[in-house]
Amino acid sequence: MIFTIAGKELKALFASPLAWVVLTLMQLILAFGFLKRLDDFMQIQPQLITVPNPPGITELVVAPLFSTIAVVLLFAVPLLAMRLIAEERRNQTMVLLMSAPLSMTEIVLGKFVGLAAFLLLIVGITTLMPLSLLLGGRLDFGLLASLVIGVALLAACFAAVALYASCLTAQPLAAAMIAFSLLLGMLLAGETAADGLRGRGWQVPAALAQVLSPLKNFEPFAKGMIDSYSIACLLLLIATFLILTIRRLDAVRLRG
Repeated sequence: MIFTIAGKELKALFASPLAWVVLTLMQLILAFGFLKRLDDFMQIQPQLITVPNPPGITELVVAPLFSTIAVVLLFAVPLLAMRLIAEERRNQTMVLLMSAPLSMTEIVLGKFVGLAAFLLLIVGITTLMPLSLLLGGRLDFGLLASLVIGVALLAACFAAVALYASCLTAQPLAAAMIAFSLLLGMLLAGETAADGLRGRGWQVPAALAQVLSPLKNFEPFAKGMIDSYSIACLLLLIATFLILTIRRLDAVRLRG
């Protein structure tokens, strides 16, 4: 049933004009940034030849592209996720879904998988841009794989947070604002707490504070390192917000 719900949500996203607008704007922004960095690389390429062990096109063009994806997703995911539960509650269709012979876990995971699949499609389309460079050059596939894995985990993390925000209200726009506020608050709180604790020499608490900052956990992937601690932090955030969503909707169902 999870994949049935996921398929329904995926179809609803493709039928939504907002999703197409967000997808189009994202690709325009990313394509412009990619072409701009590629043009800059072509201009400095003669200078790189004289440098021992110079950075390649993957480091100078592809890695910044995926860093841009990470930031763009911060704004795009709340818009894509805002209707998942909030609109169901506003249209009174959530009651019908809750009365179906489905567990709340299946409902939440189905909606999460549907949104995550749409986000993975965005990541896949964007990955075609650096792959097109193979027509005239070489890529560092290790770094590229690290970037794809990092962005995919980051997108899933954003989706879990935005899904939780969508269950807090019956107004989709309010859900988008709550999701963006949560993500921005986590980013600022995680960075501030980690820097403050690290400045006092408390390395272990600083590392624990890193859990709150998804973008901070993406940084090792941007450097070509598949860091197990960063993966654990992102998976922990995903699990935490999915559990919070399930508990919240369970409480709503019990209240009737």
